[in-house]
Amino acid sequence: MRKFALTLFYTIVSLSLFGQVKPDWLDSDIRNVRYPKSAFLTGYAESNIETGETPGKAVERAKTIAQTALLENIRVTMSSNTRYEAGSMSSNRGYDEYEAFVNKTEKSTDAEITGMNIESYHNQKNNTVYAFAYVSKAQLTGYYQNQISLWLNKMEGTLQTAQNLEESREKAKARQQLEAVKPIFEKIHYAQDLLTVVNLNVSAEELQQTKTKSLYNQLIQMQARLAQAVYVYVESEEDLFGRKVNIVGNKLKAELAKNGCSFTDNTEDADFRLKINVYVRDSSNQEGVFYCYADTQVELYDTHKQKVVYSDEIAQKGGSVSREKAGRKAMDDVVSKISGKLKGLF
Repeated sequence: MRKFALTLFYTIVSLSLFGQVKPDWLDSDIRNVRYPKSAFLTGYAESNIETGETPGKAVERAKTIAQTALLENIRVTMSSNTRYEAGSMSSNRGYDEYEAFVNKTEKSTDAEITGMNIESYHNQKNNTVYAFAYVSKAQLTGYYQNQISLWLNKMEGTLQTAQNLEESREKAKARQQLEAVKPIFEKIHYAQDLLTVVNLNVSAEELQQTKTKSLYNQLIQMQARLAQAVYVYVESEEDLFGRKVNIVGNKLKAELAKNGCSFTDNTEDADFRLKINVYVRDSSNQEGVFYCYADTQVELYDTHKQKVVYSDEIAQKGGSVSREKAGRKAMDDVVSKISGKLKGLF
């Protein structure tokens, strides 16, 4: 037992003195045999340790270079594939959006490929570090084919939820679901492009291209429908020290229009009825600065659900050099509060 312990001790000491066991992959011929291009994606790097650089940092630098070399080969191929496909869709309405996630797809290859292995070696005799990155094409194929199925199912379910919300006239929530779909579609497209790099003979059925295009068309069509603004009927009663005005109503319409709302004078055409009552009252006068409150009641009625979906009472303070300006300031400031509370309800 003692003899075994001594042998183990001397082995450890020898390894610490003379470095790691030299890996076979340092030989390019062996690399090509053990990791053929038909079955693996690879990246290789070797570099001298720079002045002032520790061996550990040099090894990490070599690993990064090897990984980057592997990813760069994938990125270049994927870039040409996605650009070609995007160009073929230039006549479609969805071209601009397609181009956007093509760019994201290309950038996403900066991340580590699932299943990638990176090995390293430090040759102390010549003060050189080496790194080798590799990943099995078969492993990548199985993983990303499974991911495509999972993401397509998730995308299908999310689109169905959006459609249900659209049918119940909850357009804001439906739009939120569509926003959630976009990154899923990017992941699907990335996985499909990666599979075409791994296997040039991969079929459209294996990539599930038909289902992907069908769901993408649903996304575009639903976006187009939801882009049509909801119609709001606004009823505003505003009193500025006994004078009837429409300061809050007009400014609020301008704010809501930015969120896709349109306005109608016919209550029967409205998706929502917005009722606003504003009464301005004096608060105080301090050293020539007047302060007023805009006491505001807000009620939003959903004509399809036939119920009030939001109501509130807001007392907004405003100050200025005159009573009139202070009242207007209070009315101006209450608009941002109301629009913030209404956001996402249409």
